[in-house]
Amino acid sequence: MTTLIEAGRTRVQVPDFDSWVAARGPALLRLAYVLTGNATDAEDVVQDALSRALPRWSRISRVEDPDAYVRRMVVNANVTRWRAFRRRELPVDTVIDRPVPSGVAPEERDRLWRACRALPPDQRTAVVLRFYEDLDYAEIAALTGVREGSVRSRVSRGIATLRHELRHDLGDDDE
Repeated sequence: MTTLIEAGRTRVQVPDFDSWVAARGPALLRLAYVLTGNATDAEDVVQDALSRALPRWSRISRVEDPDAYVRRMVVNANVTRWRAFRRRELPVDTVIDRPVPSGVAPEERDRLWRACRALPPDQRTAVVLRFYEDLDYAEIAALTGVREGSVRSRVSRGIATLRHELRHDLGDDDE
């Protein structure tokens, strides 16, 4: 179904959203496929763009070239997707896994992890990234989005708390 909209003295024929999508959907999918490189991502990009276009269709349908407008929405949806992907972890060829030290008893490891889990989340994150993942302070700051000084403070407080808790668990409270 099409709607006639009077723009000034000119009457413009505007297709309803469903009719427009039925007519232009395949071209949008082709565009998205070229942008993304695969059909699944192309469908997701088009779906995202169309879901944003639907509530605005009365305005979009009145622009000079609605096709160009929605094509731009598809391009923008694709850019948003790859930006989001870049913020996620990236796969690597080789996982560097460190062996568990042979001299540490399982109950000691469990006690340490229980103490780590008791830390506030910001301290636990900083301590684990610093000592388990072996990242330097600048890398942790970039990863967590806080200043390097804050990372140093969190690591220091976390280690102090762990030392206190682990000494307390052993009954060695004379310090």
